[in-house]
Amino acid sequence: MLTPQELDHQYNARAAIPDHPEIFERWRADSRLARDGLRWEADCHFGSSPAETLDFYPAAVPNAPLLVFIHGGYWRSLDKRDFSFLAPTFVKAGVAVAMPNYGLAPATPIAEMVRQMLRAMAWLYRHGAELGIDRRRIAVAGHSAGAHLAAMMLAADWPLMAGDLPRDLLRGATCISGLYDLQPLVRTPFLQDDLRLDDATAQRVSPVAYRPALPLPLFTAVGNAESSEFKRQNRLIREAWPHCFRRDLPLPDRHHLASVEALCDPDHALFHVTLNLLGNPS
Repeated sequence: MLTPQELDHQYNARAAIPDHPEIFERWRADSRLARDGLRWEADCHFGSSPAETLDFYPAAVPNAPLLVFIHGGYWRSLDKRDFSFLAPTFVKAGVAVAMPNYGLAPATPIAEMVRQMLRAMAWLYRHGAELGIDRRRIAVAGHSAGAHLAAMMLAADWPLMAGDLPRDLLRGATCISGLYDLQPLVRTPFLQDDLRLDDATAQRVSPVAYRPALPLPLFTAVGNAESSEFKRQNRLIREAWPHCFRRDLPLPDRHHLASVEALCDPDHALFHVTLNLLGNPS
C-alpha cells in the first residue's frame, strides 16, 4: 500500500508538469480562437444550479452525431470553455459537440457532479430535435476527472432515471487518463480538504463498482509519461468492464495534460476511434 506521500506524488499530475500554467494559458488562447471561428450557443441551462450549463457547437450538417466532452481538473477546477479548442476538428468532421460544466469541489460533492452530468445527458437527448442532432448517435468523452464522470455515464441506468430515456442513450465512451477507483484518493493529502471522500463515498462514486448493463464500446488512453497509478487506473476500468472494452490507444511521450490534446488531433488514432464510435467513418 502506498503511503500518503507516495499517493501525492502519484496523483498530483500538475506537480509533475512544471509548465502547466503555460499549458493552461495556451488552451485558453486556442479556445478563444476556436469560439471565434465557430457557431456556438453559450450557457444552455440543463439544471437548476448556476453551474449546470453547457456550450453547444453545432455541426454544419443536419441530424449530426453528438460528442459530449466532460472536462477534468480533479473535480475542483477548470471550466468547459478552457476546452473549446477540442471542438473545431470534430465540427469539421460533421460532429456536433457539447461541453457541460458541473459544480466544483469543495462546494459540490462528487456524487452531485455525477447527478449533474446525468441531467446534462438527459437534457441533450430530450432537446435533440431542436439542436439538430441524431439522438441515436450520442457518445461521451472525458479527460482525468472528466473521464471518471464519462465512465459513470456509461454505467447509468437511464430508464431508472426517467421513463422517457432509452437504455442505450449513449453509443459509447472515450476515456482519457481517467480515475475509476477513488479509494486511493481518500488517503491522498493534497485532495482531502476539497474532495472530502471517505471509504463509503469513494466506493459509491467509483466506476469500477458498477457494471454497464449493455456492452457499450469503451476506448481508453493514458499518456506513457504519466504516473504508474494513472496507468493502473486505466487498466482497472478495462478489467472491470471487459464486455465494454474495445481498445486502449497508446499515447507515447505524452504527460497527463498532453494526453487530452490527442483527442482533437486529426492524425491521431484517438480522434479516429471517437469518430467511428459516433458512426462517422474517418
